[in-house]
Amino acid sequence: MTNTESIILAIVEGLTEFIPVSSTGHMILTEAALKMQRSTLANVYIVNIQFGAILAVVFLYWRRFFQSFDFYFKLFVAFIPAAVLGFLLNDQIDKLLSSVTTVAVSLVIGGGGLIFTDRFFKQQIQDADKDEDREFIKEIDEFGVERKKEVLKRFEIGWMQAFLIGCFQCIAMVPGVSRSAATIVGGLTQKLNIKRAAEFSFFLAVPTVFAASAYKLLKSYDEIRGTDIDFFLVGNVVSFLVGMVAIKFFISLITRFGMKFFGYYRIVLGVFILIMMAMGHKLEIPE
Repeated sequence: MTNTESIILAIVEGLTEFIPVSSTGHMILTEAALKMQRSTLANVYIVNIQFGAILAVVFLYWRRFFQSFDFYFKLFVAFIPAAVLGFLLNDQIDKLLSSVTTVAVSLVIGGGGLIFTDRFFKQQIQDADKDEDREFIKEIDEFGVERKKEVLKRFEIGWMQAFLIGCFQCIAMVPGVSRSAATIVGGLTQKLNIKRAAEFSFFLAVPTVFAASAYKLLKSYDEIRGTDIDFFLVGNVVSFLVGMVAIKFFISLITRFGMKFFGYYRIVLGVFILIMMAMGHKLEIPE
C-alpha cells in the first residue's frame, strides 16, 4: 500500500462512514479500482481508519455524547448484538471483505430499501425538520424569580429501543450493507425521527468501530511493521477531518429530503458495477 492509496482510502472512509452508502463497501471498490494488492496491512487499515471518523462524532457532539452514565449504558446495550455476532463470525466476515460482487448486490438491494424507507417513514422525516437541538427550561434564580433558560436538549431513548437498533446494526456485517443505513432504519422503527435516528447511529458508531478497530489491530499486531504506523496516523487524521464535513452535510440533507437520493445512488453504482463485471472487466482485489 502506497501513501497515495492510503490517503485516498482515508478520504473515502471519512466521506462514507456516516452516510448510508457503506464505507467498507466503498473502500473495497476503491481497492479494486486502484488494483491494490490484498494484504493484512490493507485489511487492518480499512478498519482502523474508521477510528478517526468516529472521533469526528465525539468532537462535534461532545456535549450530548457525554450527557450521562445512563446514556453510556444504553449505548453499550445497543453495542452488544454486533459485538457478539462479530466475534463469532469474524473469519467469515473477513472472507467477504474482498468480494466486489457481494458489495454490488448489497448496494442495489440496500438502495431499494432506502427508497422504501423514505416512503414508509415519511412522517418521521418531516418531523425532523421541526426538532430543534435546544430547548427552554424554567428555573428559579437566587432572587426567587422564575426565568427561562436555553439548554441543549438531552437525547432520550429507552433500553429496549437501543437494543433493537443494535440488532439492526448486525445486518451491516455484510459488505455493502451500510451500518449507518441499518441503524437509522432501526431508529425509525423505534419511533425516532430521522434526525435523532441518525444521531444515535453516529453515537453507536463510537463503541462499535472502536472495538472493531482495536480487535483487528490486536489480532494482526505481529504482522504490522513500525514503518506502517505512519499510514495509520495519517489515515486517521484525514478520515477525522473529512468525517466532520460529511456529518454536517448528511444531517442537513436527510432532515430536509430523507435518504432516497442515497438509495438512487446505491442502485446506479451497484448496477454499473454488475454490468462492468458481466462485460468481462475484472474488479476483484488481486491476491
